[in-house]
Amino acid sequence: MIDLYKQPLSIDRFQAYIKLLQGETKGNLAFPISGFNPMAKEHILEKLRELKNLEAEKNMTEALSALNDKVSGQFSNRSFHVALNLSDDLKGGWTNRFTSDYDSKFNFNGLISRDFCTPIFWSSENYSKTIIKQRTLEYALRTIYRLTYPGPRTLEEHVLQERYVANTVGIKNKYVMGDFAELNNFFVVNKQSTDYHIIFNFFYGDEGSLSLGFPAYGINTDFTGFDYAAGLT
Repeated sequence: MIDLYKQPLSIDRFQAYIKLLQGETKGNLAFPISGFNPMAKEHILEKLRELKNLEAEKNMTEALSALNDKVSGQFSNRSFHVALNLSDDLKGGWTNRFTSDYDSKFNFNGLISRDFCTPIFWSSENYSKTIIKQRTLEYALRTIYRLTYPGPRTLEEHVLQERYVANTVGIKNKYVMGDFAELNNFFVVNKQSTDYHIIFNFFYGDEGSLSLGFPAYGINTDFTGFDYAAGLT
């Protein structure tokens, strides 16, 4: 991807990206790079170099090796190719942070069917080896969870997936009594809902919903469904 972004920002770069993405078959997914914006500006190249300097792929391998030792043999030795994806939420119109994050965590059956797993990193983030390893484990665990459970439909099913991820990785929630109680009340009332807007608002708060013209239900953006799930045992 560094080599790709070294190319001038042009239609030639876009076509090179499509060829890499699809391989020789139109509409195929030969190389799991759909989280990248092929027309991103210079800052993406800088962020990729930052990840390379942190030995991101080495750290991802170490995290996955430890996970493999724990789950070896549980899924008929099925193997997945794990590929870092860097999504641009800073300077491009290609990617919406909220919807892209939702899809990467909940709508990824197409990747699973092709034996891919794509941990998403964001151009606005500050990286560290700890973040790289944790992010890799989160996405790998979502893949593992999906091998046992179908894609979530209800709000409760979304929360159960994220509770599994948070508890297994050891993510500590930003526990605030009032916010947790408020979210719990919302969850109890809506846990069987399959309404996308309700589920989306629960996980991304009013800021995420309103930025897309979705209805808002009063969810505090600083304490959302991900924090709620992390607080459940």
